[in-house]
Amino acid sequence: MKIDIRIIPNAGKNKILKQDNGLKIYINAPAVEGKANKALINILADYFDLPKSRISIIKGEKSRNKVVDIT
Repeated sequence: MKIDIRIIPNAGKNKILKQDNGLKIYINAPAVEGKANKALINILADYFDLPKSRISIIKGEKSRNKVVDIT
């Protein structure tokens, strides 16, 4: 399953909002050295109750707009 995601790094707390075209995720990790991407995968793993190995970023590694594949 592919999901369009818009992330907001350096947020006050982690939060997931559903939108018509995907998810908007607030992450308290900074967008430095992949920390926000790692936090995104952790948050999605908890949200979908899946292991982190089943979640991968397939587009937008260095962008706020990402496409994530969940298997």
